[in-house]
Amino acid sequence: MSQQEEAKSYYAESAFRVDAIPRQAPPPPKGAFGKLGSAFDAARLPWGHYIAINPTEFEYEHAVGWLRSYQYMGDDYHDYSMINETRWSQFIDENVSLLYRFFRFWFVIISHGFSFIGGGGYFFSTIAFFLIVCLLGLEFFSPSESFPLDVLIMLFGVIAFCGVATVLRKLYETYSIRFYKNNKNWSDDIAFCRRTGMVRSFQGTFPFYEFDAFIEMRADMKGSQYHSLKVRHRYPQHSKDKRSGLPLDYDFTADGSIAQLYAMWDMLCRYMDVSQPLPDIPRLEPFRHLDPTTRIFDEAGQRGRPATYWRDLYARASEKELEQLREEHRKVVDAAPWGSRPDLMAQSVPGYGDSYTAEPKDVNAYGRFPGKSDSFVKRPEATPSEPQQDASSQNDGTR
Repeated sequence: MSQQEEAKSYYAESAFRVDAIPRQAPPPPKGAFGKLGSAFDAARLPWGHYIAINPTEFEYEHAVGWLRSYQYMGDDYHDYSMINETRWSQFIDENVSLLYRFFRFWFVIISHGFSFIGGGGYFFSTIAFFLIVCLLGLEFFSPSESFPLDVLIMLFGVIAFCGVATVLRKLYETYSIRFYKNNKNWSDDIAFCRRTGMVRSFQGTFPFYEFDAFIEMRADMKGSQYHSLKVRHRYPQHSKDKRSGLPLDYDFTADGSIAQLYAMWDMLCRYMDVSQPLPDIPRLEPFRHLDPTTRIFDEAGQRGRPATYWRDLYARASEKELEQLREEHRKVVDAAPWGSRPDLMAQSVPGYGDSYTAEPKDVNAYGRFPGKSDSFVKRPEATPSEPQQDASSQNDGTR
């Protein structure tokens, strides 16, 4: 069996291919099912025409986030990883009680918030300063012979408390992976499935091409604005939650600018598109040889990197070097031409282009100042997208 035949038999007939999106029903009229988006949708992101740049937090993760897990779990890492070559999971199954979750919450708050490492020193100095001010105030209004001793007891008490928190945090970081492996698992039932092209959820299973991506702006209790990528089912009449009435959607976050969210959507589409190799990111590197399209791509030398490129990089690079690489990559993401690209879905969904036909020319400026002197560009006519290689592997494959 040839490699092409193997790839064809590996993927389901329903697998997503950007050049083979079927004709679909028109979307429901805007507002027919109420306000489906919370807060403010800045733009609907286009389908196809990949730029092939990954978001920074996936391209250059913190080593603790995946390398320690990979090294500890070994061959079992495939099933315990959020992403592998078959599915991008969106839900964790936990085999623990509610009482345990309650105590774990406070354990993490204390161990991470008051330890001397990872920002705990800030809490320590704040608490110590507050206690000393209180004692000075009491001494001013009600002098005490034990005043100096009280200050020392308070200081040593705070130091002891933060010291215990530091020990607990080190134990947590040492044994959390072991506990995670024994009690948690990323679910295959709530996931974006590459092999089948389907999105599985509590409300049912739906084709990936029935979802649209939006940049959503929200505000917290202090009035600060932040953005997230909302991937929402286009036909809520078939997928709304019957109890809450909310539409079926998924949130994806990315560190930094709105351009990072565009990169996240670009990466998710390439992950689901079986005509494309898997995105070249650390989490997926151990599984590249298991995906036929990606294996053919790599064996043809198109990746331009060794099979263990990311593992070798993280094994030898310091956190300072990784942070420098992150900063360089953020600039690459922000400079990419995300705005005003054609939307391939307009060819397959009647009336798709009647709304959100324009897109901000500068996506990051639009995110900072929505509604104020925005510059919009109407999308050009769409043409079929061609497979592209990750831009990062094109630029630094020999690093």
